[in-house]
Amino acid sequence: MKSATPIEAFAAPLFVFIWSTGFIIARFGMPYMEPATFLFLRFTGVLLVMGLIILFWKPIWPNRSQTIHIAVAGVLLQFGYVMGVWSAVRLGMTAGLIALIVGLQPILTAWSASWVAERVNYRQWLGLVLGIGGVALVVADKTSFLDIPVSAYSFAIAALFAITFGTLYQKKYCPDFDLRAGSMIQFSISALLCLIVALLFETREIVWNAPVIGALLWGILPTSIGAISLLFILIRKGAATKVTSLLYLTPPTTALMAWILFDEPLTLMMLAGLLLTMTAVILVNYQGKIPAKR
Repeated sequence: MKSATPIEAFAAPLFVFIWSTGFIIARFGMPYMEPATFLFLRFTGVLLVMGLIILFWKPIWPNRSQTIHIAVAGVLLQFGYVMGVWSAVRLGMTAGLIALIVGLQPILTAWSASWVAERVNYRQWLGLVLGIGGVALVVADKTSFLDIPVSAYSFAIAALFAITFGTLYQKKYCPDFDLRAGSMIQFSISALLCLIVALLFETREIVWNAPVIGALLWGILPTSIGAISLLFILIRKGAATKVTSLLYLTPPTTALMAWILFDEPLTLMMLAGLLLTMTAVILVNYQGKIPAKR
């Protein structure tokens, strides 16, 4: 059995931690700025940072065909997913409910895994089902189905499909590329799309304060540069189904953060959900030899 490299060993837990902060910074930033406006500033900040890095550390630029594939994956993973989540939150969807909706991603990924020539065995299917059950337990006390517009559900479902097929698309067509060059391509097209949406549909009004500035800085550095780079590494190193199973750990980790930062309740049901999601991820990622379901 092939042992995990140091990058693989540390990338997964660090990715889960940083990715889980997404709802936290949304809570800080959304009351003071509209989604596309915020994300345009965030993606532009990423481009400035990556531009400085490229000045001193020259990347290997992809050819035209690969550039197109990287850009398509970027539209799905950066613009589609993040814009969908933040728009749903802006329209009143609770973090718990959108976490539950997006938490369906590992199931959707497994169902579509044949597109990238992956097979999912019975044990992994069991883990995927247990994972969504664990997510449901974690967010049950935070979920509200009342007074949420249909448009919020539409954005949440769009985010689910965007990150699912963005992950599969990148795994199939452009799994291996220079992260510096790839980031410049993906965030450039995403920033442009956010600018268009902001100009057409938003007021672009901003209330500058400490929470907004903090949310922007965290969104630019750890989230956009750190977590996305770790996601690319994980996609490159592992199967799509295994990578996306890590997202089952996002709602429990976010719940723990909210408990620490905002004194939100942490119930026994939520702790049970956390244990169940951890068990699910172990089942999906276990390297034992069990016949795969064809």
